Amino acid sequence: MDLQITGQSIEILPTVKDYIEKKFGKLDRHFPNINNTKIELSEQKTKSQDQRYRVQVTLDANGMLLRAEERAENLLVAIDKVVPVMDRQIEKYKGKLYKKGKEGPSIKGSLNEEPSPEVVRTKRFTMKPMSVEDAVTQMELLGHDFFLFYNSSSKEYNLLYRRKDGNYSVIEPELE
Repeated sequence: MDLQITGQSIEILPTVKDYIEKKFGKLDRHFPNINNTKIELSEQKTKSQDQRYRVQVTLDANGMLLRAEERAENLLVAIDKVVPVMDRQIEKYKGKLYKKGKEGPSIKGSLNEEPSPEVVRTKRFTMKPMSVEDAVTQMELLGHDFFLFYNSSSKEYNLLYRRKDGNYSVIEPELE
């Protein structure tokens, strides 16, 4: 597994790097198909000291991106908090792969009924007009599978997304 550790407004000490490698080196025992893992560390000026350090992990498992983020008052505590979250993400993904490969309903799924998903967060962000090419670049820089943008040529909001074959598609909404 390839670990890419970056820091924003924070210096990554060798001891921290060793600690991360030790903690995240165990993830591939659960799921050996992990291609690479991006770990972004940052220190932010916040009013709440217990939210000062942020650790964001993006894991590429054969094209499926899994992401986890945790915050804490200490960098090592944030790392300790994000590892079990990523572990659960991997287990959830493995479970979906297992269910997909089986014929018929899963016994495990019928025994442990999970509540249906709900919207728990609304995110707002400012947009500047951009071309489709700029949107592709921006999406790749963010590491997302989709990107909402204001298309400067059509003067409309568009949704850009990455297809399973690796290409991109743009959704141009039409109102009734």
